[in-house]
Amino acid sequence: MRRLFAAVATAGIAAVLAVGTAFGIVALLDATPDQPNVPLISYDTAQPSR
Repeated sequence: MRRLFAAVATAGIAAVLAVGTAFGIVALLDATPDQPNVPLISYDTAQPSR
């Protein structure tokens, strides 16, 4: 009975850690970057003046 309890407790703790890790990874991937959305190259699209 003691080994069964140890096995169930170990499996439960492993499952909780796996779920916590999955939520942490999803939270990290969903984070927005702290950099501004400024283009590195801009093209002049205005009509040339005559």
